[in-house]
Amino acid sequence: MKNINVISVCGSGTVTSSMVAEKVKDILEVNGYKAKTVEVNPGGVDGQLTSGKWDIIVHTSPLKGTYQLPCINAVGLLTGLDEEGFIEELLKTIEKLDI
Repeated sequence: MKNINVISVCGSGTVTSSMVAEKVKDILEVNGYKAKTVEVNPGGVDGQLTSGKWDIIVHTSPLKGTYQLPCINAVGLLTGLDEEGFIEELLKTIEKLDI
């Protein structure tokens, strides 16, 4: 299994980002990946990026900056509207990563 490091972002960095992180872990596990996640608010992204190696950001709140790693809007995963679109984008993005 390949390891994927995911930053999950929501407005407060607690409940919603945790829900999204768990769903992302489940999706990735079914597809042959092992995910490590951290949940933060938009202001916490920069700190996480400087403290570790991250592969992707999934977010339900607007991000405060532009980042050098892929960022995927996860609102569809949270609401169930276009959940399949989110999953497709997530898997295609991860396949392109050099891990």
